[in-house]
This record gives sequence, structure tokens and C-alpha cells, in this order.
Amino acid sequence: MPNLVLEYSNTADERLNVQGLLEDLHRVTLNCGLFEKDSVKSRSLRCHNWLIGEHGDREDFVHISFELLSGRSEEQKRDLSRKLMEVLREQASHIKSLTINVRDMDKACFQKIIN
Repeated sequence: MPNLVLEYSNTADERLNVQGLLEDLHRVTLNCGLFEKDSVKSRSLRCHNWLIGEHGDREDFVHISFELLSGRSEEQKRDLSRKLMEVLREQASHIKSLTINVRDMDKACFQKIIN
């Protein structure tokens, strides 16, 4: 049940192949061996308003929020984060701010319906 959300500044869209990047990040997640492939979900969100330090909206960013159900080791999550950052660095090194946050979701509170 992992969710990969690729957030990016709308001006980065002019210099970045967002769909290609999303597909490559999705592929990393599919092939990492931690999840059932049909449970992997990835999406991108274009941000029209953002501020970075004193630069305001003059600097671009790409941020990946990766949520997964609790139960993976710190080493597994760190390895996944590194693999995702490799792809991000390869394709978006010209973007000022590149960040990734991998965090656990509480299994006891998570709800899911599949129709």
C-alpha cells in the first residue's frame, strides 16, 4: 500500500519531464521487492504556490512524499529512499531543492476498499 507523491514547482515543469520521472520512480518502487506490485500507487502534484527560504518562489523544488504501511525496517526504508534519490538526481539535478520523506502509516488506522 505505498503511495508515492511527486510534488514540484510549476516552473520546474518547463525544465523537467515530470511524466518520465514519475514513471521511473514508480518502476523503482515496483522493483524494490518490498511491496505487492498491484498495491503501488504513484502520482504527481504540480504546485502553483510555494516559498523557499528567502528566495520565495524564485527557486524550483521537487519533493517526494512516500507513505507506506508500518513494518519495514529502517534499513529497507533508507535503501528505498536512496534508490529514489538516485533517479531524482539523474533527472532533476538542475532543480535547486530535491527532497524525499519516507514515512510509516499506522496499520491500525489505515482503511482500504477495493471494488
